[in-house]
Parts: sequence; structure tokens; C-alpha cells
Amino acid sequence: MIRWLPYTFIRIVLCFACGIVAGIYQPEIIPQSIGIMLLIAFVSVYLISFILFRRLNRSLFNLGFIGLPAMVLAGYVHTSLQNESAQPDHLCSVTEPVHYYKAVITQNPEEKQRSWKAEARVSDVFTGTWQHKSGKVILYFSKAAFRTQDGTSVVRRPWTVDSSKVPFHYGDVLLIKGQPQPVAPPGNPGEFSYKQFLAFRNIYHQHFLQSADVQWLKNDPLHKVMHYAICARLWADETLKRFVQGSREQAIASALVLGVTDGLDNELLNAYAATGAMHVLAVSGLHITIIYMILLWLLKPMLKLRHGNWMLAAISLAVLWGYAFITGLTPSVLRAVTMFSFIAVARPAGQRTNIYNTLAASAFCLLLYDPFLIMSVGFQLSYLAVLGIVYLQPGLYGLWEPQSRLWDEVWKITCVSVAAQIATFALGLLYFHQFPNYFLLSNLLVIPGSFVVLILGIVVLAVSFVQVLAGVMGLLLTWSIKLLNLVVFTMETFPFALTDNIYISPVQCWLLMALIGTLILLVKYKRFYYCLAAFAFTALFAACQWLHYVDNINVQKITVYNIRGHSAIDLIDGGQTYFLSDSILQQDAGKLRFHVQPNRLFSGVGNVVAHEQQPFIRKVKGGEVICWKGKVIVHLMQRDFIWPEKLPADWIVVSNNAVKDLSRLGTRAEIILDSSNSYFYTERILAQAKKQGIEVYSVMHEGAFCSH
Repeated sequence: MIRWLPYTFIRIVLCFACGIVAGIYQPEIIPQSIGIMLLIAFVSVYLISFILFRRLNRSLFNLGFIGLPAMVLAGYVHTSLQNESAQPDHLCSVTEPVHYYKAVITQNPEEKQRSWKAEARVSDVFTGTWQHKSGKVILYFSKAAFRTQDGTSVVRRPWTVDSSKVPFHYGDVLLIKGQPQPVAPPGNPGEFSYKQFLAFRNIYHQHFLQSADVQWLKNDPLHKVMHYAICARLWADETLKRFVQGSREQAIASALVLGVTDGLDNELLNAYAATGAMHVLAVSGLHITIIYMILLWLLKPMLKLRHGNWMLAAISLAVLWGYAFITGLTPSVLRAVTMFSFIAVARPAGQRTNIYNTLAASAFCLLLYDPFLIMSVGFQLSYLAVLGIVYLQPGLYGLWEPQSRLWDEVWKITCVSVAAQIATFALGLLYFHQFPNYFLLSNLLVIPGSFVVLILGIVVLAVSFVQVLAGVMGLLLTWSIKLLNLVVFTMETFPFALTDNIYISPVQCWLLMALIGTLILLVKYKRFYYCLAAFAFTALFAACQWLHYVDNINVQKITVYNIRGHSAIDLIDGGQTYFLSDSILQQDAGKLRFHVQPNRLFSGVGNVVAHEQQPFIRKVKGGEVICWKGKVIVHLMQRDFIWPEKLPADWIVVSNNAVKDLSRLGTRAEIILDSSNSYFYTERILAQAKKQGIEVYSVMHEGAFCSH
């Protein structure tokens, strides 16, 4: 039987989290003002009841029936207050056209392939008169527009570490011409919702900028500490690049030591993801654990001193937060350091604390700071992994007693890896749709390797002022990374290294988590009702899978995708698809994975068949005719197309600006403008269609066209 009484903070944070989730998905249930009044009433009743119960020597247990609902309401109200879009002065409330606005950059720009991306906070907008408005916006600075012919930035900033490359930096106040645009929703079925992702960070607008649209006013950082932290991170990044040889090695060093992931290419990311080693490429709980354990080992003699435990805790906090400062106080680092700060402070308390309450308290503080963190994949995986390690690792470790120190260390890493994998298994399938089959082997090699790289990276930064010593350590770091990459790329080539194309729905994820939790309790407590519960969750999971198969997999459907500059059509038929697209898109694995693969995954597609030489596709001048499953699709790709006589069509797909005048098509079928057409052409055809009363579907404006 599970005793909940000792886990006070777990109950509190679970109720608080439930309120946050309700506030995110159902923000209109309780108006903000009424919610605040209800919360005040709940708190007042709780305090009065607490005083009366204490005076009457009554049990305080029943106060939970007041306190816990109050925490749910507190989470709901807190989320409402932190939702910036609901505030009256937010950018979303502007109804008039914005001609200019002022904004300050709140994060150092991140380099993309063709632009720099920066987060900024708007302070004022000009709509004829200046007025105060707030809100965050993502700015994209075109590299072509903001670079001179020699590759340097057109904007000079003498105080910056990297002024020759990046046009703007943290704290720059800009006057920007134009109006920020709302972030567009996903344009294809199942595609990652960048709009939702940004909304969880209170960002609802974006703006693509040329050099003529921006005027630098001054540098006035909102937070001086963050300004110095970013400068420290830039210095550390440049230092590592100076002493580490090779672009890939530099990228791994910056990612593993500082959390700077800009330089990681797709091949590196795919290799680390396929081997289950992706977690080492972002500063997270693993890195903080390594630093914390080294501190405990180095400062172990201090425990013999009076108050040595507390001195050790104080030094640990200083070092951990110092490391967070060097990494630029990024959200993932702050999350991990906050968690371990609670653990470091709780450690001297010994028996007076409970590790689960400690973790819950750290989560509560993080959610109090930002309730939308609960929707962060990193937050969810971090806490699940740590909880899994804390709860499962001791039991797994006790299954075998190694006789040597080496095998003991191997067994420890194995138990930690298995515990974390069990805890995060369901969530990993939901978010990443794949499972690294050799995760045990990779962690046995990659975790020690990342340990060496992290320590050497910190040493390089520490001795960087001694050129000779830093050069030697940089050489060791370079070869350590080369060896780490060799291990990862070799394991990626192993047969059956990765099981991919796994689809589960959010409901199935919850059922799978419940099943895993029930099986763990069954093994621990050996109660028959846990066996019945496990059977019930398994049956429900299977039922969901069957319903999904009937509704979405065992069907035929046509999808015209929305991929800017490309033509792409999927003809899906019960587990396989015929893919029609331009040759450039077929070679772009990144775009296919982002825009096309989610729909195929949802539809259970396991086989992609080339459409060339298929009997149901007939080439005609300027296009092709597709007769598929009783439907006729005419695909027009060039302006010199010749319409086959006496051909009844269900859909006409227009690509590459192929139709000059809609009257040439008449009203034969529904017309679909795919995303290979230019924006101005699409606008002209839509205006023409409206004038002539012709129905036209624009993939560019309305998202992918789907038909069963």
C-alpha cells in the first residue's frame, strides 16, 4: 500500500500542475477576477479552519479537502495572470495598422542557415501616435541584407565579442518599420505546431526583416545579470573554438559544455538521436549531475569539519550557479541547476527531508516562475527521468552484486540508463516516434565519454589564459570528441539500431504510462488488483490502436502538401503511399521529415512507392493525369499544357504558375493551387476566381488539402 502522508509537496505540486493544465487548455472557464476572489476565499477558509483545528486539537488531515482544491485554483489563476496575450496592453489588442515599433532584444541571436533569429520584447508601437504596448516577438534578420560583401555585419557594435558576424545582440533597442505578423499555424496534417510552441513561451508574433527596416537606437539590457551571462557564454564559446580543432568537434564541444547547439548539423543530430545519446548534446541534468558528483568527491574531507555539510552545500550552490552563468543562464540549465540546488540544500538535512518532496519543491518553484514550463518537453522528460532513477535504480542495482570495481561502475550506469528509459519510454514515443535499440550500449560508452569531454572543456576554459597548457588540453578535448563521435557514428550503422515510425496518440501515451506504473507497483507490492489494472490499461491501449487503424490507416486519401516552393502530393492507400513531387524536394530529407512524415506516420504508411511508371498515371503535355481509386486528378505543371478532351476531373492541381487564366479551365472540377506557385501569382488567381465565381483552394493560405 502506498502511504501518501509523507509526500506533502507532491500532493501540492500535483494539484498546482492540474490547475495550470486547466488554465492552459480551458482559460475561459473561470474569469480572472472571479478566480482571484475564489482563491482569496479558499485561502481565508483554510487559514481560519487551521487556527480552529489547532485550538480544538483536531486532526489537520481534513484540511486537505480545502487546501488541495485551493492549490488547483491557485495554478489556474497563476496561469491566467502569466498569460500575456490576455492582458489589455498586449500586442494582440492592437487593431490599427502598426507603422513602427520599438523592441529590445531579450536573447542573443541564434544563427540559422539564411538568417539570425532573436527574441525581442516590444515596448511601444506607432499607429499614428505612439502608445505603450507589450509583448514578445521573434525577429529574423536576413543574412544577405545585414552582411557586407566581405561577410561582416553592416551594424557595428564595439562592445560585443562577436560584432563582425552578428548584427544585433542582447539588450539592443531597435526601431523597426512594419507590423509583426501572427505566427502561422502548421500547414500540414500532424506537422509540428511552431505557433503552439511559441505560445507556451508567450510569443504570438514574428517579423522577417531587411536592413532598411531596422534602426539601432542604443544598448539597454533589461537584465544586467543576463547581459553579463551572455557575454560570458560568448567568451566561453569563442575560447572553445580557439582551442578545439575541426568544425564538428567545435560544435560538439560548444553543445556539450555550454549548451550552444547552433553549429550541430543534421547528420550529427540524427546519429546521436538514433543511438539514444541525444541527451548529452544539451546541458541538462546529466551535466549538472557530473559536476555535482565531482564536487562531492573533491570536497569530501570537508564533511569532517563542523557544519561541513552546510559548507559543502554552499560551495556546491556557488559552483552550480557559476556554471549556469557561464552557459548564459539558458532555460534548460536553469531548470537543472534549480533541481540540484534543492537537492544540495536538502542533503545536509539528512533524515528530515524526502527526495520526492525535494524534487516536487523544485518543480513547484519552477512552475511558480513560469507555469508554461509544464508544457516543455525538456521539463517533462527531466523530471520523469530523475524520478525514475530515484525510484527504480536502487531496486535494479540490488539485483546483482558485481565483484570488481569496474563491473560495479558498468552496472551502475546500466541501472541508471534502464531506470531513466523506463520512466521516459511513453513520452519518448509520443514526441520522437522512435526507440534507440542500443541505448544501453550507447550510454555505457557515451556517458563516460561525455564526462571526459565536459571536464576537459571546463579545464580548457579555466586555463585559457595559459596558451600552452590550454592548447594541450584543447588537443586532448579534440581527440576525446573525435572518439565520442566515432563511437556514435559506428553504432548508428549497427543493424536494427533504431525502431522508428512509431505512432501513439496522447491518450495512448497516458495509458502506456499508467501501464508501466502499474507493472512497477505489481512487481514491488505483488497485489492482484495491480494485475487487473495492468490488464485493463493494456486492453484500452489496444482498443485505441484498433480505432485509430479503422479511422485513419485502413483508408485511401489524397494529400496536397503545403511546402513553400515545392509541389508534393501523397496518394495514401492502407499502409503505402505513391509520392508525387519535384526532384529537389525528394532529395531534401529535412523538409520531408518535417512537413510530410507526420501525416504518413499518423496514416500508418510503411512503404513509399515511386510514382514513375505507375499504370494509373498518364503523362500529358505540360502535366499528368492521375486516375486513382475512382478519382481523377489533373496535375498541371507547365503553361503549355494540353487538356485531354472529354476528361471529367475531380480535382485540378495547379503548380509552377501553370495557369494564366482560370477561364481556360472552366468549372470542370475543384481547383487546387499548390505551394509551388508564387505568392503574387496565387493572390492574382484568387482575385480572378472571386470575380468569376470559381471555387479555388489555396494550399498556401488554407494549409494542406486533404480528401478521403
